Amino acid sequence: MTSAIAVWAVIFILSLAVLIKSSDYFTDSAEVIGVFFRFPAFIVGVLILSIGTSLPELLSSLVAVLNGSSEIVFGNVLGSNIANIFLIVGVAAVMSKGLVLEYDLSRVDLPLLLGSAFLLILAVINQQFSQGEAIFCILGYIVYLLYTISTRNNEPETGDRPSKQFPIKDAIILVLSCVGLYFGAVWTIESVTKISELLNIGTHIIAVSAVALGTSLPELLVTLNAASKGNAEIALGNVVGSNIFNSLVVMGIPGLVGKLEINQDLLVVGLPFMAAGTLLFYTVAQDKNITQWEGLLFFVFYGLFITKFFGLA
Repeated sequence: MTSAIAVWAVIFILSLAVLIKSSDYFTDSAEVIGVFFRFPAFIVGVLILSIGTSLPELLSSLVAVLNGSSEIVFGNVLGSNIANIFLIVGVAAVMSKGLVLEYDLSRVDLPLLLGSAFLLILAVINQQFSQGEAIFCILGYIVYLLYTISTRNNEPETGDRPSKQFPIKDAIILVLSCVGLYFGAVWTIESVTKISELLNIGTHIIAVSAVALGTSLPELLVTLNAASKGNAEIALGNVVGSNIFNSLVVMGIPGLVGKLEINQDLLVVGLPFMAAGTLLFYTVAQDKNITQWEGLLFFVFYGLFITKFFGLA
């Protein structure tokens, strides 16, 4: 049994790595092709860059529903959103010795983040998530998308001049990355299911911890890279956009494909932490400055979440 767990653990790590790396290649190649076809810069940014880092969550959730393990979806969304705020923002604030914003997120972005969290909470509070609720979540994301597009449409165009020669290499990479995304997602969910069976624990537990942390790696890398360069807007904007996408799209699209199972443990422990994290992030970002001490406080909250969820205290 121990050897079987070790084998599936290796498969989980490798498939998750393929999923994340394929997402990275997909984003880069899609951006190049978008520029070639002269898509506006804001379209490239909204539809490719911001969504690209959330592809692992979306693909793994879709595969989970199709494989009859829909409880993974809510666990993945909840765990990713909690990790994005408490862990990723905490790491970025501590390593960069504070994050100072120039752009005022409190105008629309933070209220929309808060709204997406409460929309998700109200949708699952009765331990059900219907197709109708999935449609409302997707409509909520369309509102956010239209706001982002309208905002960026007023900004001056930036970026590289499009090449006159079609980027064949990037087109091939795009196709291969899609293949990698598919198989990475399939084997990630398959390994999670097998590990949970061997350990006799719920798949939602692995989803809210290992899967959520793994699929949040693209956001972590983007955020840390931006924070190290002193670009707090990209660092925090990536977290805001990712959490909104997770709450509305990663829940919404799989919810259209099949019925999502909402685990009670996630409602009792995970949902309050996501709500608290969103409110805390909303509060500390009001003055456009997240200090090292606030980042450390986020670490404390994440440690408490792990402790409570796994019953360690």
